[in-house]
Amino acid sequence: MRDAIARIKIKPLSWTPYLPPVEIADATERQLAAMKVTPSAKKVSPYVRTLVHDPDSYVARTELFNAIMYAEGGLPRQDRELGALGASLVNGCMYCANVHARQHAKLSGPCATSALYAGRRDALSTRDAAIMDFAEALTMTPPRADQSHIEALRSEGMDDGEIQDLIHSIAIFGWANRLMHPLGHSS
Repeated sequence: MRDAIARIKIKPLSWTPYLPPVEIADATERQLAAMKVTPSAKKVSPYVRTLVHDPDSYVARTELFNAIMYAEGGLPRQDRELGALGASLVNGCMYCANVHARQHAKLSGPCATSALYAGRRDALSTRDAAIMDFAEALTMTPPRADQSHIEALRSEGMDDGEIQDLIHSIAIFGWANRLMHPLGHSS
């Protein structure tokens, strides 16, 4: 059964904005400079081009995002991605859930994310289950995270700094998902 779960493929989704994104050819110098803060070396997405209508807030948002998700040291990146995935699933942001599921699978293998998409929570490692439980409890409105969640993370070897990193990755996606929803939709 574990092999069948690992073979689930999570295909990329696209995101379509409701507002017209900034066209690169028409971008102001400030907008072009702001788009250089984007961590992707591939292309500037429609989402980025939608947010860059306000270049100053885009830069502030992106610098914070980069500091949380791509920080050196602390909580391993795959755990940050799993926290972001948990928040995005609770918030119903399928685009972000898809992106972070694929990033988590790329960093740690497909088993955990495939298990989640297959509805097989029982197939998660105890560490991944503790992260998902905490991400879901922290993302609920009002949050339901409590000391038992912190103790579960500690029992999986996380120190206070790593737990803080996880809180940041979950919390920024509580906000990011709510920013993405009114600006467009995924398909």
